[in-house]
Amino acid sequence: MNEKIYKTMARCGAGSIALGIIVLVTGVASGILMLVSGARLLKRKAEITF
Repeated sequence: MNEKIYKTMARCGAGSIALGIIVLVTGVASGILMLVSGARLLKRKAEITF
């Protein structure tokens, strides 16, 4: 019985770590894309406003 509990906890722990890494990478990537887009908007500010 204890072996089943241990295996289940190990799988849940591994899944949580994997999900955390995926969320972290996605957050960093979206942050970089937002910075690049904002920089482009600021660069073309004179063209956009008239």
